[in-house]
Amino acid sequence: MNDLDELYQNVILDHNRSPRNRGVIEHASCKQEGYNPLCGDKLTLYVEIVDDRVVGIKFDGEGCAISTASASMLTEAIKGKSVGAARALIEQFHGAVMGTEDAQPLGKLKVLTGVRAFPMRVKCATLAWHCAGAALRGKNETVTTE
Repeated sequence: MNDLDELYQNVILDHNRSPRNRGVIEHASCKQEGYNPLCGDKLTLYVEIVDDRVVGIKFDGEGCAISTASASMLTEAIKGKSVGAARALIEQFHGAVMGTEDAQPLGKLKVLTGVRAFPMRVKCATLAWHCAGAALRGKNETVTTE
């Protein structure tokens, strides 16, 4: 196992065991549901926006270790960012996971690009990110990875 594989596994396990920002925001500006029928991941993302800034973000639901870890890391990554910066990060993340963009600028998020080696898991890693993108665009329909 190389160092990146080991780091990937350690980060996924840590965020799965102790997810950051798990819970509900009662008076969220946006609430977005998502579903990955391939793996059975179900997620609800709550986003609180004040003055065009993501001041709060939490997620709830059930999913595999990759889905949970990715949602946890997403909430840490976009909390405090402007809506525009959060959208840009979401696009950059999607590109990096799909292999069309450089993962280096993603910092610790780049460990999630390890799912490229397991194509069936890409949808697990991107579910929360699809939800966040839809929430920030004002969509109000369940996001699915299909």
